[in-house]
Amino acid sequence: MAQRLGYVSAHQFRNWTIEPSVINAHSISKCIALLSVVAIAHAALSQDAKVSEQYGAKRLDFAVEGFQGFVVLPPNASTTELIPWVWYAPTFIGVYPNDGHAWMTTQLLDAGFAIAGVDVGESYGSPKGVAAYSAFFDHVVSEYSLATKACLLPQSRGGLMLLNWAVENVSRVQCVAGIYTVCNLESYPGLARACGAYELSEEALRDTLESHNPIDRLKPLAEANTPLLFIHGDSDTVVPIEANAGELVARILSLGGNAQLITIPGKGHEEVPEFFQSKPFITFLLNQGDPSNQ
Repeated sequence: MAQRLGYVSAHQFRNWTIEPSVINAHSISKCIALLSVVAIAHAALSQDAKVSEQYGAKRLDFAVEGFQGFVVLPPNASTTELIPWVWYAPTFIGVYPNDGHAWMTTQLLDAGFAIAGVDVGESYGSPKGVAAYSAFFDHVVSEYSLATKACLLPQSRGGLMLLNWAVENVSRVQCVAGIYTVCNLESYPGLARACGAYELSEEALRDTLESHNPIDRLKPLAEANTPLLFIHGDSDTVVPIEANAGELVARILSLGGNAQLITIPGKGHEEVPEFFQSKPFITFLLNQGDPSNQ
């Protein structure tokens, strides 16, 4: 089991003891200083985090380096262990995740998983977006006792965001489970549209595409044997399966990695139960995200 070690936050300070043999003026001074830091952190958290409810659970909204993030905490969260969590993208506050995700998120929350995400706008997996994701990861792990590995849930263009973060942070990734995931910038949104987020011209982005395109950056995930599962419709004209999840899975397997593809016949880029109430999909997340696998 992963233990709460290596950092102190307002959510983690509990049940600390000091052996009588080491009590002296210096240790007392350090304890007072630590208590002050924790009290300040708790006050800041209470002030900055907006508390609401989503999916029948407590939701906290907060800012991280100018970006708005959220965490939905499971009602039965452990008080002694790190909390497994699913990182959803693309997060657009007030839009995604939404009621269409209720079945899936309820399964996860009931199993003790937190749900989290951060709104970085239409980053399309750009370096600035990846940097914001890293800041968000550090924040929620330290402040909310979330596990030091995340289960990634990229939906549609959220794939560009989470996959580009994942290939640079494989030691922080427990698994990837994607829903009609965009894996290829050329397929969607196209380089002419994506180049602005990368602060490059279309030509410059094309010249450096292998450094920015998730489909071309899969080696770290394959070498880490990160479990990946994608569910995608074979009639998706917005994000064609052949150029995205289908190609990604084929490439991961060719690199010796661990990837699976569930193809949904006759379905396209749509919010339907075949994608959002898939038992194999949720079972994969629950099994791979089990804290004993951390």
